Amino acid sequence: MDPLDRATLRVTMMPRDTNVHGTIFGGIILSYIDQAGAVHARRAGCANVVTVAMDGVVFHEPVYVGDLVSFRTDTERIGRTSLRVRVSVDVMRYDDASEVTVTEAQVVYVNVDDERKPVPIRS
Repeated sequence: MDPLDRATLRVTMMPRDTNVHGTIFGGIILSYIDQAGAVHARRAGCANVVTVAMDGVVFHEPVYVGDLVSFRTDTERIGRTSLRVRVSVDVMRYDDASEVTVTEAQVVYVNVDDERKPVPIRS
């Protein structure tokens, strides 16, 4: 299966997301990484999650306006109340449809109740 077909989240980058250099702000990508990981955590049995760590983020390639950005997720570890999710970020370039991996991250979420207290993850 094409890795872009199994994306948890897919977004086309727009002009509003650019910095003065004409590339997409890294913070925009980080926000989508967090969203994709949270979607994955919910599918893995978490009801409500809070983000407690984001590790290993290195931007290998820039992202440009018009690029289709895919955020693929995989479970790395499930604890009693926490979950570590690996998020890989790939783009399909707007101008030539080439595919490039631009970054990846490991994100840790804690499953919480309505009072924001850690609770066990449902299996």
